[in-house]
Amino acid sequence: MLLDLVKNTIMAALGAQEMLREFVEGLVEKGQLSETQGKSMLDDWTEKISGAASGINISEIMDMALGKMNLASKDDIEKLNNKIAALSQRLAAYEGGCSDVKK
Repeated sequence: MLLDLVKNTIMAALGAQEMLREFVEGLVEKGQLSETQGKSMLDDWTEKISGAASGINISEIMDMALGKMNLASKDDIEKLNNKIAALSQRLAAYEGGCSDVKK
C-alpha cells in the first residue's frame, strides 16, 4: 500500500519530467526558446527534483504509515514474547508446587 504510493509518486515525477522535457523541446523547435535556455530550464527542473527527493526520508514515511495502521512493531512483539515466557515460567513453578493437590 505505502510502497505503491511511493512508487506511483516517483513514476508521476518521472512522467512530469518527461512531459516538461518534451514541452521545452517543442518550444526550442518553434524558436520560442534557445537551446541554452531550454537546457537551463531542464537543468533547473532536474536540480529541484533532486533536492526534493533528497529531503524525503523513506524510513520516516514508513514509520508514520505503520503508526497510523496501528500495527504491532517488532519491539511490541518482543515485549509480549518476554511476558509470555515469564508467565509460562511462573505457571510451571506454580504447577510444580501444587502437584500434590492435584492428585
